[in-house]
Amino acid sequence: MTTPNRLAVLSCAALVATTAAGCASVEKVANGGDNGAAITLGTTNGTTVLDPAGAYEIGSWLVLNNSFQSLLSFPPGATVPQPDAAESCQFTGSDTMTYKCTLKSGLKFTNGHPVTAEDVKFSIDRTKKINDPTGPTPLLSTIKSVETNGDSEVIFHLETPDAVLPAKLASPAGAIVDHQVFPADKLLANDKLVGSGPYRIDAIENKGPSPAKITLSPNATYQGAAGKPENSKFTVRFYEKAEDLKAGLDKGEIDIAANGLDPATAAQIKTDDQSGKGNLRVAEGDSAETFYLVFNTKDEVGGKQAVRQAMAQLLDRKALAHDVYAGTVLPLYSVVPAGVVGHNTAFFDKYGEPDVAKAKKLLTDAHITTPVKINLTWSRSRAGAAELENVKKQLDASGLFQVTVQQEADWNTFLANWSNNSYQAYLIGWTPDYVDADDYISPLVVEGGAFHNNWDNPQISNKLVPDSIKLTDRTGAGAYAQIQNILADSVPMLPLYQNKSFYVYKNGVTGVDTTVDNTSRFRFWLIGRNKK
Repeated sequence: MTTPNRLAVLSCAALVATTAAGCASVEKVANGGDNGAAITLGTTNGTTVLDPAGAYEIGSWLVLNNSFQSLLSFPPGATVPQPDAAESCQFTGSDTMTYKCTLKSGLKFTNGHPVTAEDVKFSIDRTKKINDPTGPTPLLSTIKSVETNGDSEVIFHLETPDAVLPAKLASPAGAIVDHQVFPADKLLANDKLVGSGPYRIDAIENKGPSPAKITLSPNATYQGAAGKPENSKFTVRFYEKAEDLKAGLDKGEIDIAANGLDPATAAQIKTDDQSGKGNLRVAEGDSAETFYLVFNTKDEVGGKQAVRQAMAQLLDRKALAHDVYAGTVLPLYSVVPAGVVGHNTAFFDKYGEPDVAKAKKLLTDAHITTPVKINLTWSRSRAGAAELENVKKQLDASGLFQVTVQQEADWNTFLANWSNNSYQAYLIGWTPDYVDADDYISPLVVEGGAFHNNWDNPQISNKLVPDSIKLTDRTGAGAYAQIQNILADSVPMLPLYQNKSFYVYKNGVTGVDTTVDNTSRFRFWLIGRNKK
């Protein structure tokens, strides 16, 4: 999933999911737990579309993960999805070509309509039919058809084996929508949405086409894996810039700031917290949100493999992490990040430390005249222009490149322009849809991928990915090491760094550390306040 901020994070046994509140606890659920706290979260990960059939950004999924229900979900700390709307799910054969789920009984949408197998089928069929160009349809590409058996049984028939289908269905791509409310062939307006998740959307305040603030309250009829909410209301405020997010903290508009503060500010808040100063605390943990410089391989410059390889040979990721991000990110040496099973260090293994002489030889052997002129484009970054300016400084200092850095201020224009080949190279990031190395391969490098870079490798697309995705034992590396080595050689995208989960919150706010894990899910129901 792309994220404006680049916004795409995973091995351990699954945790046992907490149980939903029973009948005796409905009043507490409706009132938002014992303390009745209202919580506001601030983020720079904006969005425009909230309909699950068209939403594929971290800002929209932040809301959808809490307001819509899927057959399965990821409990805190778990990397294996567990039943949510489903009572049970399993592959019915050894070939991972058929997947069957049985729904819990008594599930309801917030409008009172029952949640049935028909709604599940409708939701999947609808997303595939609408096939929104910036939506999550690619995650459902292996599904050939969906069959129902009564009101509670759903059977997925697959085109090809797909052992990671359960994880895909646990994302908002598998969100269940009400077939009596949502149109089958077009997206529904944000203010009309109806789900069955832990929260219901009460109000949306827009700024232009994008939400500026979304207010939610606990869904009293929810039945699923999430526990009893620790708050009575949860509000998400969307900010354009890192400085606006910090101002929101200072002015008391928000209780929590998600990843998005500028690096120097984040580092200072962390230092103050460790010293016991101030009223702001930090929850920090693993993340597999990744950031890349993506090349348009149809471009006259970006399309030359030797140019891309030379840039890979010159890039000093450690300097980028230290000088620009004050150590709040980690250098990334492969498309698949550290912490994800199957990760290797393919780019370091191939290129080692930055070396001007080796980069020059790559260009000379390819008969490429230097300095190579290339434009690098960005839209949003919590470090602002400093990120690509640092990359420019490194490349220009070699004498082999002459780099121009440009910003596309409007995020939606940026999305459209990278899709229509308007840029030579552009900064973008990825927050994982599901906890598996495949989510950094199938969506990103097969047939141009979500970044629309026009690159494809038949060995990866036709052999290595199909062979890997059929493996039900996801603890093995499969062919992912070989895939990463091919990517390091061709360099359709240049890995820069991976984020750390970093949330700043006010004294008295509780539960933030319990939801920080590398699945990138922020679970509203866990957040509350200390009782006074």
